[in-house]
Amino acid sequence: MLLELLIGGENVPAGDAKKFERLDPVTGNVATIAAAACVADAKKAVACAHEAFAEWSTQGPEARRTVLTKAAEIMDKRSGEFVDAMVEETGATKMWAGFNVHLAAGMLREAAAITTQIGGEVIPSNKPGTLAMAIAKPRGVCVGIAPWNAPVILGTRAVAMALACGNTVVLKSSELCPRTHRLIGECLNDAGLPKGAVNVISNAPEDAANVVKALIETPEVRHVNFTGSTSVGRIIGRLAGGNLKPALLELGGKAPFVVLEDADLDGAVNAAIFGSFMNQGQICMSTERIIVVDAVADEFVEKLSAKAATLSYGNPRENVVLGSLVSADAASKMDALIEDATAKGAKLVAGGTRDGAMHSATLLDGVTSDMRIYNEESFGPVKSVVRVKDTEQAVMVANDTEYGLSAAVFSQDITQAFAVANQIQSGICHINGPTVSDEPQMPFGGVKASGFGRFGGKAGIAEFTDLRWITVENPAQGYPF
Repeated sequence: MLLELLIGGENVPAGDAKKFERLDPVTGNVATIAAAACVADAKKAVACAHEAFAEWSTQGPEARRTVLTKAAEIMDKRSGEFVDAMVEETGATKMWAGFNVHLAAGMLREAAAITTQIGGEVIPSNKPGTLAMAIAKPRGVCVGIAPWNAPVILGTRAVAMALACGNTVVLKSSELCPRTHRLIGECLNDAGLPKGAVNVISNAPEDAANVVKALIETPEVRHVNFTGSTSVGRIIGRLAGGNLKPALLELGGKAPFVVLEDADLDGAVNAAIFGSFMNQGQICMSTERIIVVDAVADEFVEKLSAKAATLSYGNPRENVVLGSLVSADAASKMDALIEDATAKGAKLVAGGTRDGAMHSATLLDGVTSDMRIYNEESFGPVKSVVRVKDTEQAVMVANDTEYGLSAAVFSQDITQAFAVANQIQSGICHINGPTVSDEPQMPFGGVKASGFGRFGGKAGIAEFTDLRWITVENPAQGYPF
């Protein structure tokens, strides 16, 4: 069955009837056949969103809240469809897919709650008798470009706050999970949004650049948000900047997990395992560098590698902890990282095996800066342990990266932990918790090559509104001439 585009509230075939296939990374079977949008389709989606803006932007907070809350209820009821789509399209485990739906529905509810907090302020004016206000107003048509790795969470995040603020949206789905992303649009559409307030377009991989360029360059588009790799984020940022359009970019990461000598080692092991291997390490916040002080390194690595060795991996339809990577190519990259590191002196202390796109939980001890895995985002279940002599060197290594999204520090001395956390260059840092964490109301985003801007809660209001200065003045006021 062909998955069509969702434009103007209707199922629409691609303008030139082109389609593409997404294959199941585990079985190799066709998971989804989707319409492949062309530039004309992208512009049509924007036009429909622009037309719907007049109606949706004038709706009061109660009306917006009602629709978003209902969309969350629909999403919960269709959880099974989302889970099936994620397993088949991305190789995710059912646990990860189910959590995606749970958190995404929470994001819709948080967006619903925020509708009454989109306000402004009265600002004292130097003119006597003048009422001066700063008022947050919706921008217009917002384009969201979402990735495949946490598709329900990140696809919903790309549109929920924009809609809460009164904007209309076009969601460009990932080529690797068009069915999963399309389901988000269906939930919102069925909840009662005006036709065209939410549009979802899918495209063949070879057409992605042209479709994205058309979306950003179309005059009616007023804002772009993108979650994905830093390399593509740089392209999106340049396109948006060249067209004088604000962009919210949440990009790659190389999250450090710092273990100081007074850390609760068992607690640190549990958090490192979760942060490293949830969704096979295919999360922007995934623990990538486990930085441990020499004084406790031997004991910590022994406990960590023993725990990693117990994690099952395989077909995500079975009862396993680690499912499939998104493709065989992604799994091949793991082999290359392991080969490079071990050839340069790293020690393989857990894992190192794979079956097609399914890869075991893997740890490399003694990683140094001349190894690929020290700098490259693995985006998979191969993780590095970097040993350091003291806290000062731990901070230095934590910051020795172009990225700055998430981080973690383990220490029972909270004063010291805060001091270290404040020195780490990241948008997020957790003390005695894993690098992987998300809540709808939290400001989420990074620094350096991990992007800029913030999703979530009140921070999202600033991203998806324009602040206008409005005054009410005395028409009989005096003027100098």
